[in-house]
Amino acid sequence: MGCSVHTILDKTLAGEFLSAEDAYRLIDCQEYELDFLFEAAGALRDRLKGRIVTYSRKIFLPITNLCRDRCAYCTFRKDPSDPGAWTMSPDEVAHALGLAKERGCKEALMCLGDRPELAFPQYREMLAGFGHRTTAEYLSRACEMAIARGLLPHTNAGVLSYNEMTLLKPVNGSLGLMLENVSPRLSLKGMPHFSAPDKNPALRLRMLREAGELSIAFTTGILVGIGETRKERVDSLVAIRELHERYGHIQEVIIQNLRAKSGTPMAAFPEPDALEIARSVAAARLLLGAINVQAPPNLSPNDHKLLLRAGINDWGGISPVSRDYINPEAAWPHIGALAKTCRDEGFTLCQRLAIYDEYIERPGFLAAGLRPVVSKLREAIAENPEEPYDARDHSFTA
Repeated sequence: MGCSVHTILDKTLAGEFLSAEDAYRLIDCQEYELDFLFEAAGALRDRLKGRIVTYSRKIFLPITNLCRDRCAYCTFRKDPSDPGAWTMSPDEVAHALGLAKERGCKEALMCLGDRPELAFPQYREMLAGFGHRTTAEYLSRACEMAIARGLLPHTNAGVLSYNEMTLLKPVNGSLGLMLENVSPRLSLKGMPHFSAPDKNPALRLRMLREAGELSIAFTTGILVGIGETRKERVDSLVAIRELHERYGHIQEVIIQNLRAKSGTPMAAFPEPDALEIARSVAAARLLLGAINVQAPPNLSPNDHKLLLRAGINDWGGISPVSRDYINPEAAWPHIGALAKTCRDEGFTLCQRLAIYDEYIERPGFLAAGLRPVVSKLREAIAENPEEPYDARDHSFTA
C-alpha cells in the first residue's frame, strides 16, 4: 500500500530524500489531495527560493527552422522546400539584435532545429556562403554579435556534441536542451518521436551529462501531455535530479505542456488540463528542491495563480519584440499584467539573466570573456529589478 500522501509530504518537508516510488504516489494522488500537494510544494519553494519570481527579458532568434527530426506535435520544423522555411542571415541576426537592445532585452535566445546540416545539402551551401562549415560555428558568430550589443546569449540548438558545447561555452551564459522524457516507448512506431532520431533519450541524457562535465549552466525540462504516463514524468525528473546531484549544473527545469497544433499528426490529441500541469509542477518542486522550476506563462494563460501555488519560481523568457516561434499561437503575457498577478499572490516579479545568479560566481561556470557584459546587465537589473513596464510590452503575436 505504501505511505500516505500526508506522510510522504511531511517527510519531504522535514528534509528527507524523496524517492521515485514516493514521487509516483504524489503525482498520482487523488484530486481531493491536490491541495495538500500544492501547499507542500509552495512551502518548499518559499523556504528555498523565497517569494521572488523571475523572468528573462529576451529576444527569440529562430536561427533556422530546418530540422532533420519530425516530431508529431511540431509546426516549427521545415524542409528547405516547405513554405515558411528560413535561415537567418548575419544581417538579419544583426537587425534583430539591434531591436532587442533598443527594447531593453538582456537575453538573446538562439533556437533552431536539430542537425540540419546532416539532412539538407542546400543548408550546407548556405552555411558556406556565410563563411562557416557547421551550424555550431555560425551560432558562435551569432552569439558574438549579441555580446557585442550587450546581450547575453542562451543557445538551444538540439543535441550538441561535447566539442560543439566546448566551442559555444565561451559565448553563452547557458545552454539548453529539453529532455522531454526518458521513456524509449515514445520513440516507437505510432508515438510522437518515431521519426525524430535526436529525441532518443540516451542521446539527450548524454548531452546533459557532458554539459555537467564542462561546467555549463544548463536548462532542461519535460514535455507534459505527449502520451507519456505520470510515472514516466517522474522517471524523467529523477534522471535530471541524478545528473544534477553529480555535477550541480542544472540551473532550471521547465515543465512545459503540449499545445496541440493543426496540421500535425497530434492535432486532435487532448491537451493536459490545468490540474495535470500543476500536479507535475508540484512533483518537480518536491523532487528537485532548490533547482529553479519554470512553467511558460504563454502556454497556460489562465492558470498563472495555480502555477505559482504549485511551486514555480520562474516564468522563463518573455519577449517584447519577437513571438514564441515554437508555439506561435500562444502570445506572451503583458509583463505588467504578469507582475500584478504575482503581487496579488504575494510575490515580486523580477528580471534575471540567462545564467542564474547562483552560477555567476560558481567557479568554472561563467566564461571570463562574458563577465563584462554580465556585470553591466546585473547593474541594470540591480538599479531597477522590477523595471518600468513599457506600454509597448504587449502580447506579441505578429
